[in-house]
Amino acid sequence: MTLTAVASSLKSHEPCASGKRKLILLGPQRTSPNLAAVMDAQGIRGKIAVVTAGWQEREEEVEELHHHLRDDTVPLRLHFRAQRAFDADPDLSKRHRKRQAVLRRLQRLYDVRLGHAMAAVTELELRPGDDDVLCESRAEALQAVSDLDREHVARVQAVHDEHESLLDLANREVVQRERHEIGELIGESVALAIAGGHVAVLLNRLRLFDILGLLPETLPVIGWSAGAMVMTERVILYHDSPPQGAGNAEVMETGLGLALNLVALPHAQRRLRLDDPDRVSRFARRMLPARCVILDDGGAVILDQNGWTAETGVRMLTSEGTVREMAT
Repeated sequence: MTLTAVASSLKSHEPCASGKRKLILLGPQRTSPNLAAVMDAQGIRGKIAVVTAGWQEREEEVEELHHHLRDDTVPLRLHFRAQRAFDADPDLSKRHRKRQAVLRRLQRLYDVRLGHAMAAVTELELRPGDDDVLCESRAEALQAVSDLDREHVARVQAVHDEHESLLDLANREVVQRERHEIGELIGESVALAIAGGHVAVLLNRLRLFDILGLLPETLPVIGWSAGAMVMTERVILYHDSPPQGAGNAEVMETGLGLALNLVALPHAQRRLRLDDPDRVSRFARRMLPARCVILDDGGAVILDQNGWTAETGVRMLTSEGTVREMAT
């Protein structure tokens, strides 16, 4: 489907939850925490199972979060549990490292192709004129980038599918023992909260223990920063002005697929040139039909199977190159 066709069908691709549970996507919580307030507004009260695996070495540092949620947190300690499983099962550790090596190589090769494809887009956009031939060439160049993104997602998923049988997690006692303990903790909780941190590690640990498979189908899930990113269908890394490199946004991974038709952009105010209409438009059109939603400090988007609502002030990128408030 061309970008034009995708854009014309955008209304039929509104952000929503993939199942019966309520999803809450928040902005960063360090300087302007709104987690407790949003949960209160949504009627979520009780013990909250918390994933902080993205913090890696700081996974145990949950005191501030614990206090913020009125001492009702239940840490799942996924990073610690993963390391314990790897230590007890060297074969699992070896096969896991092999899969990660394949994914890293796949990402590097994608980045090479992406750099050339984006260079073509930029060069054509800088050429003067707006005749039909040039406009068509510009559209086709951006379409090629979108096609490359989708191809990369499919290849990443194929790697996961291939290695799922090799890892054979269902028959590994160390993993199943951890999953059983995690399931009991989740069973005592009224919601699952996924904190930010290193997005790749966070997503990896969630998959290792099949956390989605342990969740009751109506249990709410809350995520902020990287925790919001992993809830979507595709995890996008972005920085328009990095210390090194061209600043091309890139598809890193397939996400958990809980939140549909939405690209989560925490810290966008600091990482994207939101005052550059050309870059904003390019980003938004490339990600169609998904909406590119900015999750700034204090931002909140609530999704269910019927659609979405957004807190006042939550903004999105548009194909026209503007940044406007999401209208519910």
